[in-house]
Amino acid sequence: STTVLVLALLRICLSSSVANASNISYDSRAIIINGQRHIIFSGAIHYPRSTPEMWPDLIRKAKEGGIDAIETYVFWDYHEPHYRQYEFSGNKDLIRFLKTIQEAGLYIILRIGPYVCAEWNYGGFPMWLHNMPGIELRTDNQIYKNEMQTFTTYIVNLCKEAKLFAPQGGPIILTQIENEYGNVNDHNQYGPAAKSYIEWAAKMAVSQNVGVPWIMCQQKDAPQPMINTCNGFYCHEFTPNNPKSPKIWTENWVGWFKAWGAPDPHRSTEDVAYAVLRFIQTGGVLQSYYMYHGGTNFGRTSGGPFIVTSYDYDAPLDEYGNLNQPKYGHLKSLHAAVKSVEQIITGSSPISKKLGNGLELTQYTAGNQKVCFLSNDNTTTDANTELAGSSGKFFVPAWSVSILADCNKEIFNSAKINTQISLMIKKPNEAEDEPYQLSWSWMHEPLYDTLQGKGSFTKNQLLEQKSTTVDASDYLWYMTSVEVGANDRVQTLRVNTTGHVLHAYVNKKLVGSQWENGKFVFEKQINLKQGVNQISLLSATVGLTNYGAHYDLVPVGIVGGPVQLIGNANSTKDLSNNTWSYKIGLNGEHKKLYDGESRHANWISGDLAINKTMTWYKTIFKAPLGTDPVVVDLKGMGKGHAWVNGNSIGRFWPSYRAKADGCSETCDYRGKYYSDKCLKNCGNPSQRWYHVPRSFLNSGENTLVLFEELGGNPSQVSFQTVTVGKACGNAYEGSTVELSCQGGHSISAIAFASFGDPKGTCGTFQKGSCDASNAVSAIEKVCVGKESCKIDVSGATLGWAQCGNDIVAKRVIKFLVKAEASSKAPEDDLTCSVCLEQVNEGEIIQTLPCFHQLHSHWVDPWLQSLVLASLNYELGRPDLQLQMAFEFGGMRCTCFYLGLPEFQLGILEQALLHCLLHD
Repeated sequence: STTVLVLALLRICLSSSVANASNISYDSRAIIINGQRHIIFSGAIHYPRSTPEMWPDLIRKAKEGGIDAIETYVFWDYHEPHYRQYEFSGNKDLIRFLKTIQEAGLYIILRIGPYVCAEWNYGGFPMWLHNMPGIELRTDNQIYKNEMQTFTTYIVNLCKEAKLFAPQGGPIILTQIENEYGNVNDHNQYGPAAKSYIEWAAKMAVSQNVGVPWIMCQQKDAPQPMINTCNGFYCHEFTPNNPKSPKIWTENWVGWFKAWGAPDPHRSTEDVAYAVLRFIQTGGVLQSYYMYHGGTNFGRTSGGPFIVTSYDYDAPLDEYGNLNQPKYGHLKSLHAAVKSVEQIITGSSPISKKLGNGLELTQYTAGNQKVCFLSNDNTTTDANTELAGSSGKFFVPAWSVSILADCNKEIFNSAKINTQISLMIKKPNEAEDEPYQLSWSWMHEPLYDTLQGKGSFTKNQLLEQKSTTVDASDYLWYMTSVEVGANDRVQTLRVNTTGHVLHAYVNKKLVGSQWENGKFVFEKQINLKQGVNQISLLSATVGLTNYGAHYDLVPVGIVGGPVQLIGNANSTKDLSNNTWSYKIGLNGEHKKLYDGESRHANWISGDLAINKTMTWYKTIFKAPLGTDPVVVDLKGMGKGHAWVNGNSIGRFWPSYRAKADGCSETCDYRGKYYSDKCLKNCGNPSQRWYHVPRSFLNSGENTLVLFEELGGNPSQVSFQTVTVGKACGNAYEGSTVELSCQGGHSISAIAFASFGDPKGTCGTFQKGSCDASNAVSAIEKVCVGKESCKIDVSGATLGWAQCGNDIVAKRVIKFLVKAEASSKAPEDDLTCSVCLEQVNEGEIIQTLPCFHQLHSHWVDPWLQSLVLASLNYELGRPDLQLQMAFEFGGMRCTCFYLGLPEFQLGILEQALLHCLLHD
């Protein structure tokens, strides 16, 4: 029988000792470490997309999630931004990151590349490489090969010096050279040189003598001893090019990246789990989640172009390092189930049999032990099937895989989720004495020189932007002058550009702006003056191309133009070969206005300039209390760049909204996933919240600086923290589930629980035709007031529901809990829950009363920052109910106080008075 529960998190930790590992080998059925046969679950975590202070927690959570190895690229441009000038400080400290993994007892898969793709700016290549005379990237070009070998050797030697390779007692068990080259050469775009280049790359890699196997992903013709591997949403149909090689999946895309102007991609937990088990079922030996933690594209590291700053990737650990439930917990359970039968799988070859209607049975047998995988590839029809030699039927939902211990007991199914769903919320900054609305100073971007055409150098041609800036800035000024007569004062300015953003100024006035992910033509009618006229064009990039054949040659900027003036009777004057003056970057960048303490800044306080282009803003704020991840809500801003205490938190563009259609409230996990399936967040800003790592913050005052390019209103900007607001889910009968609020928060209430055949999805649960009466009280007794709890999903624990036989076979519990920050009043043991949750209109937050000391500290200041929207307050009733609804940051929050003792009414009246006075 099966039954489901709504708040579950299973913690199964894999103990992996790598300190003494010295011999790494393989065959077609296993990765062999010191003679021990393994299936390896790996997760990608890119060190530059988080901070050193975050690394231990991320790696710990990965290990607790059943991950054996951490996979990372090495980012060439990050370590050698200038020729032979290497950087390994801060989040560039590769060796510190690798040692942190080693200290946690996990293995490492090091993908040196050094081309990485990764939606990273220019694919990870340093821009000086592009400008080397005679170079051709990723082909049989001696200049490029010399540089590739030099960097690869440099990284290998660093790791050898730190004794990080397995034969040295280190954690690195696999290394990768090149990356997805077969994908971009699928139509022979690189010609005969491609084969000789790959053969050279393989020999060069082997000559490094690292003592562990080398891999090449998406390279069908990878020469021996390279192991060719698979990347994609599914890899169960992949076969290595050598029958002695293990079947390795280097990138299991757990989600997808996001672009400016696009909705949020989402890949269902059920489908990820299905893909993993189909891979293992068909002989897979090692698979790596891309990403396990995606993180943030700090600075100007996002590529694309038009890739957003967040690299969340819908990964098991979200952008901030929180558990993305249920994906994290369900995959954790999957790992534990596979590990329990690992030796059977790696000790034998699979024998498969088609059962019809999409069903396939695969059996592994080692000695007198066996395990079966039963898959249902049907996208619409569930299966209830009987297997020879087993007792009873097995219920296998459509598009799912079951693991059957001894081929007769289900220990895991990819579509049956026994893990909580965590609904994350963003709470206001609770720092003491921090005002709700930030106080801003501002100044215009200094344009005195560029609007007069004064640059750093001149050319009689329109230059390619990235070659000119060498990626020192997103911005490049193109400036020229033109003389017109009295009869030619009304003309059309036409600019042909290869992207990405263009701001056109004529005689010191902005005449228009335009942007496009690719080539576009800017046209604007302009009024000129008789005589000499100044044209200043500011071209901006939004990440450089990172993928494709010869992607490095994709131009950006106004290269070649033409730039034309079109006058009466369509007479055209081509300005492309004029004398053009150039300036790289903004004056504000050169003056370092972003560090907030620049001596060259002339900040203006008061009379805040809003909706003004090319404007810098600065504010002082206190760090939010606690340890929850911090974000800055840039609602109201246009496009630009943000810094906290001089640290870049990336590009912002909240004014760029996702398309209004294409999203659905439900997501059918059944059937093959693609990047436009199960989209979310249609019609909203592609990215509104931006991660501010705690390590960027001071204990006292902090500075936020924004450069606004298009025009925005910073008065709506606020700092918030991210935490679990509610948790819900399903758990099947016979399982044990763990509920957790994360971040030290406690479970404050059980809003719904039903054990039987409940209906609905998270947030809309309803009881079905049968229900155990003790479910709510049983869970409350175990969980309320605790940070985490465990529940046995059984009739003995939750009560017996009188259900018919057809329901008993699929009996389930669904429940919804609320998690809120809480503290104890010293005079009493009542929990003081604070209404901090942003919810949709009509939702109710159950809270308990506070004593005055805590009330005045937590609630009163917060209430003063809100606007009272509605009030339902009746006195003289023993079951007094007080309901208040507030408009807060564009969201509606409703607080509901129930059954308050009479002597506490004065405190609530005081809080209400604050609200009313504020309104």
